[in-house]
Amino acid sequence: MKVILTQEKLAKALAIVGRIASPRTTLPILSNILIKAEENQLILSATNLEVAITETISAKVEKNGVITVPAKLLMEFVANLPKVNVTLTLADDKLSVVAGNYKSTINTMDAEDYPEIPDIVAKNKITIPADLFKKSVANTSLVASSDTTRPVLTGVYIYVFEGDLYFVATDGYRLAEKKVMPYSDEISMIVPAATLNDVSRILGDDTKEIEIGFSDDQISFEIDDTVITSRLVSGNFINYRQLIPTKTDVKAVLSRSEFVRVVKVSELFARESAGSIVMTADSKKSLVNVHSIVSQIGENSNEIEATVSGDGTVTLNSKFLLDCLGQIEGENIKIQFSGKLAPILIVGENDKNYKHIIMPVKS
Repeated sequence: MKVILTQEKLAKALAIVGRIASPRTTLPILSNILIKAEENQLILSATNLEVAITETISAKVEKNGVITVPAKLLMEFVANLPKVNVTLTLADDKLSVVAGNYKSTINTMDAEDYPEIPDIVAKNKITIPADLFKKSVANTSLVASSDTTRPVLTGVYIYVFEGDLYFVATDGYRLAEKKVMPYSDEISMIVPAATLNDVSRILGDDTKEIEIGFSDDQISFEIDDTVITSRLVSGNFINYRQLIPTKTDVKAVLSRSEFVRVVKVSELFARESAGSIVMTADSKKSLVNVHSIVSQIGENSNEIEATVSGDGTVTLNSKFLLDCLGQIEGENIKIQFSGKLAPILIVGENDKNYKHIIMPVKS
């Protein structure tokens, strides 16, 4: 193998592919990157057996070849090279990396021992604007569970309902639903939230759209010269629509920024009580009160002017509430609930495409 390309191209490609290679693995070769040179292209690939990523970049290939090298070492070495042409040469199972006055030789491992990178034959494909995809992932993945004993809840449910594409996730204590865009074909799959977050991080500011292809048990994401493949989560997602309140006893419309400030202040006092805060809606005074008490520290009470219909009190996890408020756009939010134990629905006052539900804390 002998390849010549610019430092900028190689460093960027290694930074993208190196995300997947992991040094914390029982299979040492999974901490390596697979490098393949052919037809004036350098193809870099990595996998952790759950997710695989391939980056294709143009290069001057003087001799074809394929090998694997330690991802972290090569990535960090190339990142610190000057912005000149880099020459990669494979000889005697060692990869020589030369750039100007810089030169290193890296021990390699045989490419035949590297796991096969999946090549998905997609049954269907969908194209989503990159900014909309990124926003939809951020809106939902933050509530996905990290409990691997309940794998269905570790993913984001992507499906079509009544002519619209939805992203949905839940950890059993909160739920987020994003209506993404109109789409007529049938889709129903659970994608690991970690995969979607990896894809979002790779999206550049100049990326216009992302193409998603899927088969029965795998999904692929094509972003410019990058292809990411992942296994889907097997199982059926919960029938979550029955959890979304359609009618509530209490409704309050208030400033999102003011509410964020009040919740953050109350959270300071609530840290010793697992972050629990008490929210009370008062229709006569047109106020929402947020209160927290910790006997060892003291107590905190704050009021916000609001348009309130109905009266009620509910106890919430302040972290869950702040996570939710961080995803809602717009000046005002609407909070709806019925009683102390029913789900709380929070939406942007003028946004019908994003719904966030939080289960109350029993107190």
